[in-house]
Amino acid sequence: MKIELLSGACGAEISGVDLRDTSEANINSIKNLLYEHKVIFFRNQDITHQEQINFSECFGPIEKHAYVKGLPKYPEILRIVKEPYEKNNWGENWHSDVSYNEEPTLAVILKSVEIPPIGGDTMFSNMELAWETLDKKIKNKIIDKKAVHSSLGASFFVDNYKGMEAKEGKLDEYSNQHPIVRTHPETGKKILYVNWTYTKEIVGMDKEEGNDLLNQIFKHQERLEFTCRFKWTKNAVAIWDNRSVIHYAISDFFPKRGLGYRRIMDRIAVKGERPF
Repeated sequence: MKIELLSGACGAEISGVDLRDTSEANINSIKNLLYEHKVIFFRNQDITHQEQINFSECFGPIEKHAYVKGLPKYPEILRIVKEPYEKNNWGENWHSDVSYNEEPTLAVILKSVEIPPIGGDTMFSNMELAWETLDKKIKNKIIDKKAVHSSLGASFFVDNYKGMEAKEGKLDEYSNQHPIVRTHPETGKKILYVNWTYTKEIVGMDKEEGNDLLNQIFKHQERLEFTCRFKWTKNAVAIWDNRSVIHYAISDFFPKRGLGYRRIMDRIAVKGERPF
């Protein structure tokens, strides 16, 4: 096994590991790497849908997305498709996946299927580090507070993406409250648990004051020294601890400038616990 750090903040590319190996020793090794680096990457993993599912189940029960359909024969896998003529990238803007759920995602296992020659990188930002370096005055204001995380409804996830399909039925927006500073259940580390996309207000705080505070936190979370950036190649797999990082799928596709490319990713999410 070889470990190459992507930055001083988070992220490591791991070679010499076969993700088809679901032995206890291999999975424990990968989990330890994940907790240490927050997001880890494996290239040249030509695994089948079922092998991706088998591997993901080693981290916990697989969850299905509230709004988007999975693959017909493998509903556990959500296929993310950006067509060549589309500008937007599913997952753009800083966020923690489905933080609006009562029990948000523990980890995501994302495999690249079709990758453009240029563009479509993903960035990750370490929220343990963001908490450690946050201004003390802001820390004191939020340490025991909760925030409202709100979903955006089915239309947000599929209206801009013709290659994706929403689930049937009435899919309303919904929300849950979570601690602004949560505790990692395995490491005991404190995590700054808000994000620009889904966090809407601080509970029990004047709206204007709360919005100002959140905007300061969002700006802090985006500091480049907290981040790493991954350039995808075909059959690469990223695993991120969704509790410890926020991420941003970069939408640097400009079809009118000759940069219209298809991008296809297969996503599996592992169900997490209620934040505390």
